[in-house]
Amino acid sequence: MPMLACEVSRSWLLSLHRSSLFSRSSLAPFSFSSKRAASAAAALKTTEDPDPSPASYPTYELSHDDLTRLKFQRNIGVSAHIDSGKTTLTERILYYTGRVGAIHEVRGRDGVGAKMDSMELEREKGITIQSAATFCDWEAKAPVTGKKEKYAINIIDTPGHVDFTIEVERALRVLDGAILVLCAVAGVQSQTTTVDRQMRRYNVPRISFINKMDRPGANPWRIVEQIRTKLKMPAAAVQVPIGTEDELKGVVDLVRWKAIYNQGEKGIEVVESDEIPASVLELAKEKRTELIEQLAEVDDEMGDLIINEETPTNEHIAHAIRRATVALKFSPVFLGSAIKNTAVQPLLDGVCAYLANPSECDVVAHDTTQPLTAPPVPLVPAASAPFVGLAFKLEEGRFGQLTYIRVYQGSLTRGNLIYNARTGKKVKVPRLVRMHSNEMEDINSIGPGEICAMFGVECSSGDTFTDGSTSFSMTSMHVPEPVISLAIKPEGQETPNFARALNRFRKEDPTFRVHFDNDSKETIISGMGELHLEIYVERMRREYNVACITGKPRVAFRETITQRADFQYTHKKQTGGQGQFARVAGFIEPMEPDEETGQDTEFENLIMGATIPESYLPGIENGFFEAIEKGSLSGNPITGCRFVLTDGAYHQVDSSELAFRLCSIYAFREAYKLAKAIILEPIMTVEVVAPSEFQSAVIGGLNSRRGQIMDSEVRDDEFVCTAEVALNDMFGYSNQLRGATQGKGEFSMEYKTHAPVLPHLQKELEDAYRKTFPQAKK
Repeated sequence: MPMLACEVSRSWLLSLHRSSLFSRSSLAPFSFSSKRAASAAAALKTTEDPDPSPASYPTYELSHDDLTRLKFQRNIGVSAHIDSGKTTLTERILYYTGRVGAIHEVRGRDGVGAKMDSMELEREKGITIQSAATFCDWEAKAPVTGKKEKYAINIIDTPGHVDFTIEVERALRVLDGAILVLCAVAGVQSQTTTVDRQMRRYNVPRISFINKMDRPGANPWRIVEQIRTKLKMPAAAVQVPIGTEDELKGVVDLVRWKAIYNQGEKGIEVVESDEIPASVLELAKEKRTELIEQLAEVDDEMGDLIINEETPTNEHIAHAIRRATVALKFSPVFLGSAIKNTAVQPLLDGVCAYLANPSECDVVAHDTTQPLTAPPVPLVPAASAPFVGLAFKLEEGRFGQLTYIRVYQGSLTRGNLIYNARTGKKVKVPRLVRMHSNEMEDINSIGPGEICAMFGVECSSGDTFTDGSTSFSMTSMHVPEPVISLAIKPEGQETPNFARALNRFRKEDPTFRVHFDNDSKETIISGMGELHLEIYVERMRREYNVACITGKPRVAFRETITQRADFQYTHKKQTGGQGQFARVAGFIEPMEPDEETGQDTEFENLIMGATIPESYLPGIENGFFEAIEKGSLSGNPITGCRFVLTDGAYHQVDSSELAFRLCSIYAFREAYKLAKAIILEPIMTVEVVAPSEFQSAVIGGLNSRRGQIMDSEVRDDEFVCTAEVALNDMFGYSNQLRGATQGKGEFSMEYKTHAPVLPHLQKELEDAYRKTFPQAKK
């Protein structure tokens, strides 16, 4: 009760002081601070107070050199919805940091194209398909002292299209911070929500950048409100635009209280002024008040200042922004226009000032010699610690496999022997490089907190590497399930390049699956959407000279059960000599997906006593997982099912693991008939953007495809509609939308869930599957 009273009084006091907040806010320049760097404090705390665990591990303190190097190191990603300007922003960052000598546009009208879109297909289509890594140095102006300090920044530019979502997943898995880019007109869109979810999954702090401030209808304050309401992330602008739309001239820095303009060729010269233009002075004061209010809600120190009626200085505000951002409680919002070369340099200063360095991120590994329930082992980015690194992306390069790796602990040197934690294999590192899109720079060694690539090391995406002195393994990234399939075959005679291309793409991209269907005798490729598979088919033609014929896209249906069903099955087979005997009893029941792992199928053994020897139990479990690979309704995988074994019997001579595996398969099929099985189809979240006059045509088109309208919004002369539609009904929608909106409408969609199909569609799918059986089985 006392704590509750304290919280109530605290929030009441905060609200009480808000009205007069700005009059007490300081606009004075920063005073110099002698406080120890937050990174040093966090790093020393990590080494001084290790988590208690049953197994003891040596602790490694960060040396002065480690702390100095890590303090000026940033690993960031640039993520956003399609066409928000990620690659354009990255191109400006590379230009202003001196990594490229000239700016080139994304669609490559000058025949060059953006540096980070190195693939020919990317330049043709004007979209990013593969994430690309680069590095640069930036002399950032500190918001506390105004002094310039040199930072080393690793950047990964990611795709915006949901079909290439694995590229965003694996980038965010290894990064310490991110820039979330939003369009000043469109704001928070469907893929923005997905990227936000991915950032939360990997605990990545972010700063938001509202791009395209030069566009007609740009409204940054609506976007800031959307970040708070739609993304549920406390946020406030740290800048105010000077001029709007095509009159955009610069920004006002609300923390340092300076007007910032871009001048010179391509905005390369940054001019600062203490004089705030009269046209935005009142707005700037109002937004600075709002910034302090938002910080007071999420930061204790700032909240205490307001309660005690103290004046927050510029220094207080800057420190509060950094603390709240690194703690994932807040996102500072920057404004600008990448295409117009406006306010990109202040954004870079913000990256260095407010995002976490590698020593401030909590990184843990699992000791493979301990049980899965053992506490995780914290990793410290000390050069003296044993090497631990995570391979997060693979590419087939000109010189063999290129493996992108993030070093979390210790150092990696060319010629080192490293161990793959998954396979236990020892490999030598023949070559280390730092990537600049598709260009490479050879290096001899790399330290903790860095990202690099190595050649000639065979591994899979998500493998952990160590120096052999530890048995640590890191968690891999989340890999979504494919939602669409295509039958594919080469034109003319099949060549070795066909299999070579499919194997390479499958290894590089965990969401791209390939299997051979024994019933139809076809090679089936599966992926995240039509564009995903279309890109790979086109790459096979261009890179491997294999033109392919594809069949009609097929949706990834699933089957599941709706009620519990018991089974008691005996498998007997006598053919002379040793026969087969096995008996299992139990039940199958519906199962909800596990919140942490997403697993929705499970084998559970509840046998009391030794009615079945333990050596036969793996056979029963394997039988269950084999049985759910293909359901009897439509031949699709079965999900949401738990197999519970309660009893059984065995024979001293005739029982074997094979007998129990077959018995488990037949028992499951018997119970499946009684469990009221249904077919599920993927449901997609579809977002349509079109001019307002076509609102009724768009909604009518979605309704005709059994779409359920979830949200609609009219802004200026544009209309945005969000609906949930079955993927099976979305084929050909792009042509219909183009026709209904005179080519002005566009849509994006992403997978949401699987839901039961309509009864008539279930009957059609069952009949179609039955027709594939041999005549004898019918």
